[in-house]
Amino acid sequence: MPIPRLTPAGCVLLVIDLQDAFHDHIDDFERVVVNASILCQAARTLAIPVIATEQNPQGLGRTVAAVRDSLPPGTPIFEKSKFSAFVPEVSQALHRLGRPQVVLCGIEAHVCVLQSGLDLLAAGIQCFHATDAIGAGQPMQIAPAFRRLERAGSIPTGTLSCLYELVADARHPSFRECLALAKRIRAERCDEKAGLRPPAAPISPSRAP
Repeated sequence: MPIPRLTPAGCVLLVIDLQDAFHDHIDDFERVVVNASILCQAARTLAIPVIATEQNPQGLGRTVAAVRDSLPPGTPIFEKSKFSAFVPEVSQALHRLGRPQVVLCGIEAHVCVLQSGLDLLAAGIQCFHATDAIGAGQPMQIAPAFRRLERAGSIPTGTLSCLYELVADARHPSFRECLALAKRIRAERCDEKAGLRPPAAPISPSRAP
């Protein structure tokens, strides 16, 4: 049986609902944003297409600046009301790109990310979920969502693992740029160990992405 592997020519990065209103409501939001931003920067470096979504941006704000500024030029950002990011506009964009794999990141793990992954898998698209670039307002909801995604066929990975799998070779022309991104991840983990993250405020169910 073929083993799925990420390649720059075969994947698309899908950034789900990383919006301003959730800053104080998602557990360890800064970590999720940093890792999602790194994935976006890696995508820009490696010419990987990115698609982003925003849940009800009129009420929940736009994509956070750190992520928005990391997106490759011309990245489409689609507004949606449906929890799943696999809305017609995203489906059409993926069809035009013709790539067989999607890397998932964003929020929330048990709502929009989960439903997006299930819909993509049902459509025959291979999914990888970057666990450290996905968050939720209630951390206890994350593990069950990841288990369900994995059982449905999505492959768990992490930001650092994605970087090295996509580059694959220390002689890759973009290796140094991706190595610099990897060092940012390590620095972020040092901050986590130092306990520099404040706890997240509870999120209202009516605003869940």
